[in-house]
Amino acid sequence: MIFTIISYFAATLTTISFLPQAVKTVKTRDTSSISLGMYVFFTIGVLLWMVYGFATRQWSIVISNAITTVFAVVILCFKIAGMRSGKDS
Repeated sequence: MIFTIISYFAATLTTISFLPQAVKTVKTRDTSSISLGMYVFFTIGVLLWMVYGFATRQWSIVISNAITTVFAVVILCFKIAGMRSGKDS
């Protein structure tokens, strides 16, 4: 029981820690200081953690990584759009 509580607390903290970057990116649409490679690998990694959570029925992992995936995909889309428009390198 205590480890379940710890897992939800840890998942909440790590997911919330990602929120400021997502909000800033959406507001400013500036992704010039963000690495495309890093976000591609990060997003794939988060998706794989979510798959692992489903496979092992660890819902704290599923929920936190599902939310983080949404944030990461939004930032990744802004990064790619910026690169296509020439506003980002």
